[in-house]
Amino acid sequence: MPEDHTVDTGCHDDCANHGHHGYIGNQTGYLRRLKLIEGQARGLQRMVEEEAYCIDILTQVSAMTKALEAVSLGLLSDHMSHCVVAAAREGDEAADEKIAEAMKAITRLVKS
Repeated sequence: MPEDHTVDTGCHDDCANHGHHGYIGNQTGYLRRLKLIEGQARGLQRMVEEEAYCIDILTQVSAMTKALEAVSLGLLSDHMSHCVVAAAREGDEAADEKIAEAMKAITRLVKS
């Protein structure tokens, strides 16, 4: 089974109870970045179709990877400052769960 390299921020129902997910304040920026990344992916596909030089394709893959990492780190930061902080205010068990969840997300990011 392939590894899942997505970042589950874990905000699900808990953050919904706080009014919104942590990234909502930056939603427009994230959407803009993701649309740019989508364009990069289409560009990579076109480069392969047009048989571009391998190193040029790899350079673009690297740029796209960095862009995705920036989105991931931003989402993680928003999650920590919103969802994890909110859980910490609720008490020990909620805080422990959110911290463990964040650590799993960080581990997935580091391994990807």
